[in-house]
Amino acid sequence: QVQLQESGPGLVKPSQTLSLTCTVSGGHFTLNSYYWSWIRQPPGKGLEWMGAIFSDGTTYLSPSLKSRTSISRDTSKNQFTLRLSSVTPEDQAVYYCARVSNELGPWAHDYWGQGTQVTVSL
Repeated sequence: QVQLQESGPGLVKPSQTLSLTCTVSGGHFTLNSYYWSWIRQPPGKGLEWMGAIFSDGTTYLSPSLKSRTSISRDTSKNQFTLRLSSVTPEDQAVYYCARVSNELGPWAHDYWGQGTQVTVSL
């Protein structure tokens, strides 16, 4: 059973950098085998795809967030990390990590973490 678990601070101050890590477990694969996404959902809004890290370690970021976003990975720990700089209250959301499964369709996601709430406040 594939499991994804987000971790990181639930509260960050405006202008700080948010850092969230997704730990992947279960299954007989490594991070190198799939693409992995970060997705968020602000309160009362729909899901927003933020970016992904590919099996070769390169990344593809949403143009609207590209200037503030980076995604990296540690294959030895089966983890990938999102960093979002200069956060504002508009970055408040539930943040999810997910696995891309192109077998289901372009940029479909088959496994998701449970999500972690991030609040931006002084």
